[in-house]
Amino acid sequence: MEIGLNLEFIRSSDKSFRFGIETAAELGYKYVEPCVGLGYDLIALGGYYHTVSMDDDPLEVKEWLDELGLKPSAISAHSPLMRPEVSVPYLTRAIRYASDIDAPVVTTDEGVKPDWMSEQQAFDIMQYSIHQVMQTAERYGILVGLEPHRNYSVRKDTFIRMLELSESPCWKVNWDTGNFYLGGRDDPYESLDAVADRLCHLHAKDISIQQSESDRGEITGTAVGCACGEGVVDWPRVIEILKKHDYDGVLCVECGTIDQADRSLKYLEDLLQ
Repeated sequence: MEIGLNLEFIRSSDKSFRFGIETAAELGYKYVEPCVGLGYDLIALGGYYHTVSMDDDPLEVKEWLDELGLKPSAISAHSPLMRPEVSVPYLTRAIRYASDIDAPVVTTDEGVKPDWMSEQQAFDIMQYSIHQVMQTAERYGILVGLEPHRNYSVRKDTFIRMLELSESPCWKVNWDTGNFYLGGRDDPYESLDAVADRLCHLHAKDISIQQSESDRGEITGTAVGCACGEGVVDWPRVIEILKKHDYDGVLCVECGTIDQADRSLKYLEDLLQ
């Protein structure tokens, strides 16, 4: 297992993607997870936000990573599977972008369910979206990791039901330790154990005691967590489950500040050793 860093850690600093990857390398990380978007964000163009546009040359981003000795563990391309007019073009573009920068995984979730949509309609529409996206994923050999984050993916039974919507070898799991914990519906460790054989990437997100007390069971996810080892997640138990299933991928830290990223790396390195 390796340790990586999601670029969300730099958002609170109002800095650019380039500053984020340079800081990740200085801290000692070997893997990063960029966040990509379509079109242009003027705040990002001004150097105050960490996303990169898929309209720019991906090989330039790959050159930046290579210069810093970094590898992409995945790219974050969250888009609503219940809205195929959004998710299908976004995710298929992200898959091609991931291939260009040698990222093996694209991460996503189901998005927010519209009020008018029944549960059966939601699953039928998601199956259509996933089927369309998997055709591109299989051509490019890129894995798509479903992340616990919304209505159905923070419950064990419906998360598994979503996985069963496709038999594609590219339809996998990007587990988020913090989001599933905050969902508060099912035991996060038993649920991880149930899907770990399909794990391709893991967001190492810890949740502070304060947030656990105020938000657990009330929300289905959070942008970032606290430093790993300083919250409520039982990391030794998580590692035990991953070893049981022979997971050899990346634990990608998802925290809110540079200091938290630094402490998270030290904690996880000591734990894995």
